[in-house]
Amino acid sequence: MKSITLLFQNRLRGLFDYLQDPYLVARFQHVCGIRGTFSPAEECERSGESGCFRGRGRGDAHERFTRASQEIYNYKCVGKSGEDGEKLTQNGAASLGKPRRKNSLTGDAGQEFIIGNRFLFYLFTFGTELGNELFYLIFFPFVMWNVDALVGRRIIMVWAWVMYLGQCTKDLLGWSRPASPPVVKVEMFYNSEYSMPSTHAMSGTAIPFALFYMTHGRWEYPFAVGFSVALSWCVLVCVSRIYMGMHSVLDVLAGVLYSSLILLVSLPALDLTDLVVLHSSWAPLVVLGLPLFLAMLCFRLDAWSTSRGDTAQILGSGAGITLASHVNARLGISRDPLSASLALPNITAWLLLAVLLRMLIGVAVLVLTRAVMKALTLSGDVRQARQNMHIELPYRYIVYSTVGFNVLFLVPLLFSYVQL
Repeated sequence: MKSITLLFQNRLRGLFDYLQDPYLVARFQHVCGIRGTFSPAEECERSGESGCFRGRGRGDAHERFTRASQEIYNYKCVGKSGEDGEKLTQNGAASLGKPRRKNSLTGDAGQEFIIGNRFLFYLFTFGTELGNELFYLIFFPFVMWNVDALVGRRIIMVWAWVMYLGQCTKDLLGWSRPASPPVVKVEMFYNSEYSMPSTHAMSGTAIPFALFYMTHGRWEYPFAVGFSVALSWCVLVCVSRIYMGMHSVLDVLAGVLYSSLILLVSLPALDLTDLVVLHSSWAPLVVLGLPLFLAMLCFRLDAWSTSRGDTAQILGSGAGITLASHVNARLGISRDPLSASLALPNITAWLLLAVLLRMLIGVAVLVLTRAVMKALTLSGDVRQARQNMHIELPYRYIVYSTVGFNVLFLVPLLFSYVQL
């Protein structure tokens, strides 16, 4: 029995090592047309070995890969990648690319890479944007201002908890990103964050499937269509993180499973949570105090972690939107559609114009709110201030809780005055 247990543990450890191996990521990138421009000397120096990519201290790990993967690294180690990269780009078969944004912590701009398949490059760039701040700033207000405020605020609740637990787990485990080389860093902005689990994968699982769970039966659309959209969304975000060189396969799978577990617990409790948030007299104190306490509790160390500020923003936004829901309920202002079964509206020119005007006016108010609150709460060297936990956490929390509050209180109130 002991030998069977030991064999199972060894097999499981071997599977984990394989799924975490950067060569698996690099091979996937190669299949998708992404090639690095590392020189042979640079690759060998970064690998820390006398011979190029001979298992990276993992014994027979090098033998796990297919012949195609072996040819990639042999090919690169004899110094042909740069010459062939120039020929490819000159012939129009590929193009040179570089990470669009610098590393948020170090300012590292990253290294050029060869894009062999532009369609996949743009597809996975879009996929990874589905887990970035710009998408959240557009998507959540769009849902609350134009689709369904009830669904929007509930998704925010789920998303905030998913991201908080994911970011805390990242900093607790402290696993590094896949090594480069062999991995090509197509994205650099989050490269200084820890890797396990992938919070992009967690968000990319939580948002579409929570949206599907909350809207199916409430809105009239076929089950197969809703599930297919949610699954495609999830797969696109998850695969994009491997393509970008930001996560191992194990990071992504762990993110999906972790997020699924959180959804199983949180989704059935949404009705009760919503009832307490809207009608309990203690709701404002809990809504504003608990997230800030959790943020301070999780990020105790006074070292600059990029996930620390992101978590404060997420919790602050969720707290502000939840508080606005409570205030609306107290004032008798209903933002929720009255019907229990909602049909998708007919797309007309006026509807599109109204949506566009709401987004333009609303986003302008949010940008102004953010600028004013940032000026009021932070002064001096912003970069230096952000490196102090006791400054960064309250600053970001106050700014984004105010922004979140205006998303569901001030902006809809403004819409009602201008009849949008």
